[in-house]
Amino acid sequence: MPHPRLDIRNLTFNVDRHAILDRLDLAIQPGEIHALLGANGSGKTTLAYVLMGCEGYAPSAGQVLLDGTDLLSLKMHERARSGLTLAWQEPARFEGITVREYLTLGKSDCDTEPALRQVALDPDRYLHRRMDKALSGGERHRIELASVLSVKPKLAILDEPSAGIDMLSINHIIDIIRALKAAGGSVLLITHQEEVTLIADQASQLCAGRTVFSGGPREAVDHFQRRACVRCDGEVCSYV
Repeated sequence: MPHPRLDIRNLTFNVDRHAILDRLDLAIQPGEIHALLGANGSGKTTLAYVLMGCEGYAPSAGQVLLDGTDLLSLKMHERARSGLTLAWQEPARFEGITVREYLTLGKSDCDTEPALRQVALDPDRYLHRRMDKALSGGERHRIELASVLSVKPKLAILDEPSAGIDMLSINHIIDIIRALKAAGGSVLLITHQEEVTLIADQASQLCAGRTVFSGGPREAVDHFQRRACVRCDGEVCSYV
């Protein structure tokens, strides 16, 4: 059996002695779309930030391997260079630069036009626009997804907003996820949408910072919707 693309073992992240991630285990195979479900506050976005190496998100314990390489020893830009990318739940603005400049930041070989078309933006209208307040939240989110598509990462972490902000249709989101897989990448998909979850190869549910279910996407959705899981130590999950 091949080694996992992403292998997370015993990952722990604390804030003021409170475990946001609590000995979390998760594995994603090469070319796998893995959906991650969980109530607000279960640790999903925190996991994304820990994996990406965001400031203030250094774990207190655990191991994370990307294609066998120790990810936690790398700085944020080194993780990106190794093939990891994250589409933020709330996209950042890069004031003043053009969309073309943003899409090619630090990339020697980047085909921007097909990536923009895949997120339903016309390159002729957007490549010369500035990344500023004139862009809506939805436009910025689409441009960020185009950036992810353009680099063909080994592992893309897609953290969907819980509320729509002029967002892509579900069909567009599904097409983007499948395009990342077709390019040879794996996808960790943090989502609240059942229809999107069901395109995954595998799915897991987080509760109180732990993986409480892993399996097929249909079973994971059913498990999450029942709101019936109980932590293995007997503590009832926080959302029950």
